Amino acid sequence: MVLLALSVLATGFGLGLAYGGWTRACAGNTCPSIAVLESYRPTQALKVYAADGRLIQEVGVEHRTLVRLEELAPAVPAAFVAVEDKRFYEHHGIDTRGIARAMVANVRAMGFAEGFSTITMQLARNVWREKLPSTKAISRKLREMRVALELEETYSKDRILELYLTQIFLGGSAYGVEAGAQRYFGKSARDLNVAEAALLAGIIRAPNAYDPRRSPARVLRRRNLVLNLMRDQGYLSPEEAERWKAYPVALSSREDFGDVAPYFVEWVRQQIYARFGSAIYERGYRVYTTLDLDMQMAAERAMEEQLERIEAQEYGAFHHLTYQQYVDSLYQPGAKIAETPYLQGGLITLDADSGYVRAMVGGRDFSHSEWNRVTQAERQAGSTFKPFVYSAAIRAGKPASYMIDDGPISIMQNDTMPWEPQNFDDRFYGPMTMRRGLALSRNLVAIRLGLELGVPVVIGEAQRYGLSTRLPRFNSMFIGSASVIPMEMASAYTAFATLGMQAAPVAVLRVEDADGNIVWRPQVRRTRVLDVERAWLLTNMLTWVIDRGTATGAVRVRGGFRPPAGGKTGTTNDGTDVWFIGFTPEMVTAVWIGFDQPRKIKANAQGGLLAAPAWVQLMNEVYERRPSPHAWERPEGLVLHRIDNSTGYRATDFCPRESVYFEWFIPGTEPVEFCPIHNPFERMFTNAPGALSRMGGHD
Repeated sequence: MVLLALSVLATGFGLGLAYGGWTRACAGNTCPSIAVLESYRPTQALKVYAADGRLIQEVGVEHRTLVRLEELAPAVPAAFVAVEDKRFYEHHGIDTRGIARAMVANVRAMGFAEGFSTITMQLARNVWREKLPSTKAISRKLREMRVALELEETYSKDRILELYLTQIFLGGSAYGVEAGAQRYFGKSARDLNVAEAALLAGIIRAPNAYDPRRSPARVLRRRNLVLNLMRDQGYLSPEEAERWKAYPVALSSREDFGDVAPYFVEWVRQQIYARFGSAIYERGYRVYTTLDLDMQMAAERAMEEQLERIEAQEYGAFHHLTYQQYVDSLYQPGAKIAETPYLQGGLITLDADSGYVRAMVGGRDFSHSEWNRVTQAERQAGSTFKPFVYSAAIRAGKPASYMIDDGPISIMQNDTMPWEPQNFDDRFYGPMTMRRGLALSRNLVAIRLGLELGVPVVIGEAQRYGLSTRLPRFNSMFIGSASVIPMEMASAYTAFATLGMQAAPVAVLRVEDADGNIVWRPQVRRTRVLDVERAWLLTNMLTWVIDRGTATGAVRVRGGFRPPAGGKTGTTNDGTDVWFIGFTPEMVTAVWIGFDQPRKIKANAQGGLLAAPAWVQLMNEVYERRPSPHAWERPEGLVLHRIDNSTGYRATDFCPRESVYFEWFIPGTEPVEFCPIHNPFERMFTNAPGALSRMGGHD
């Protein structure tokens, strides 16, 4: 009787403690109010998409995408219910059988060996982390149970499960099944098969321990356990379970495209932050960009492989620290540096008509330096500036056959030593046409032409094309001593690709909020900077750079690139910056190579030698996937004449064949006189007094 009485007292005492704990669990406002779920929106990171809708990267602490339960592949909720709460649809928030089983296991282990949280309790803990922290305490469990019961009284099972599947942590920065599916399989949770759904459900127990990339064997065993549970609970037949257990663990090669286009993503993030503030990291904004992912990856390959070729001394001796040497010996993981010591490069591709940014390589390694050499750097333009001088000349009415002397010049500047500029090869070819001077990038031709026009005229012309940097009022500006921003140069060259319409760079197609409402749609900005006739003449001159000039070897001969194209090489006098800006009728790509702290790259550094091959590699890959564009259509009204390129006059039948070419003119700008040098009759009349009367005597 005594033992029975003691047992009754002990049981009563235990029940009293339990009841007291239950009634006091939420005392002092320690339990959260579930009313917040009516307007609850879990944190969602900023999502950046490529032009074709592929996810490039998520920016924020918690990567999460909300997906409705009915949109998920059926195997997804089934797998999570099977492994986390098999009686989910039977209990009312608390699984009493699960509690009893866990208590027995914990008593045997003399500690917390097994939990008894239902999906509803887990949801409560995940939503209200501050009031329901993940500590193994009876008081916290009691609060979870109280909140779970209230949730079940208020919301349907499907709504609870939907919230749970968007809230759970699945490793890395992935929260929710959609982010987890993208992280591990590179696809939406709508498209997961049974094996993939089971693997995802198996991760939730310990995301770090069950990371499939680090522990594939352990994850395989865990996945197959989930498949067995799905079989035992009737979600799969025994045959289906065995078939899916034989399915390989096929992970995506990347979680997203986060290692692609980091400079572009950061540039976009800055624009979105400036417009919407810190809310972009929490409210699930979706940014649809202009980026062409395939072109971007091709651009990154082309840039890196060309830099490696230079460092490997394929173009001659290279006496600087290489990127690999820096990584192997000097780089401190995680360290960011303002200026990298190794050879750098920048590349940007714009759609010529719209200005859409299709590819951007802002530097060699974003983890080393976030400085964007395409959008932020100001580097000397070298000869890539010369087209603006020629544009001003054509605007002033000078034809492409206009003769300029490629000869020595000496100019006193500020009562100091005379300025005596040289050509790259230290040679002078004498008088030549503007067309030939541009194709061969002759410095003295550009300087003399600029002197005829005047510094203010050339500055105004460059600004008309969209250059915003300070252009010094020195004669050296004619050959590219001014510093420019690569992105602005690419934008300026869109006017050559489109016959006079300059397009400003655009990176964002639209921004949507979490509900799919468009909250920003940037506009394309195009400006006519040159009429079609003059623009066609200038563009046609720039095609000679590739067909007969400084880029011919790299583009047509060694590169084998055949579609219609124009461009301009660029090299600074001290060899610190090399450029190639090339264009087709569809797109413009600017390539720059140099050091962050300017210094000579190598002996005989040239844009056509070092920068143009990267452009060629990219363009060859791009035009393997698309048809070659049609050449620029010549506008009506231009007139054609045979010209002697050694004199600029109209050619006669006596002009040497190698000197004669066909030139197009805007009516009124063409030469009217025939070549006096290669006309024997003209020489006779000019050099022999009385010759005309003697010839007349023969009549």
